[in-house]
Amino acid sequence: MAKLERHLYTDFHGLLLRIEQGILHGSVSASLEDSSDFIAGGARCSVRVFERFSYLGGNRLSMTVTLFQGSPEEPVHLSAITAGGSQAVFFKINTFGEQAFLDKLAELLP
Repeated sequence: MAKLERHLYTDFHGLLLRIEQGILHGSVSASLEDSSDFIAGGARCSVRVFERFSYLGGNRLSMTVTLFQGSPEEPVHLSAITAGGSQAVFFKINTFGEQAFLDKLAELLP
């Protein structure tokens, strides 16, 4: 498992679209598996679960991206976590694909 967290002063909706389009167009095997959006008062939260095939690991892995903003004046909080990139049964080996998936996301951030 690998994790990336950031606080970004940017447009919430624009960032969400940039992430969705960038991940889906950044890999032939990438897919958006599911999504969820919440709005309560001035707060917004969006969750996206992406999957892609890791050629290096020879398996599929997922990345969950969560965006949260308490109000339009506050920064957008981003948390992204990857999973599934290991081939071992009892311990994690070969997690390069997970980090590469996060690196792709990091390239998309302002």
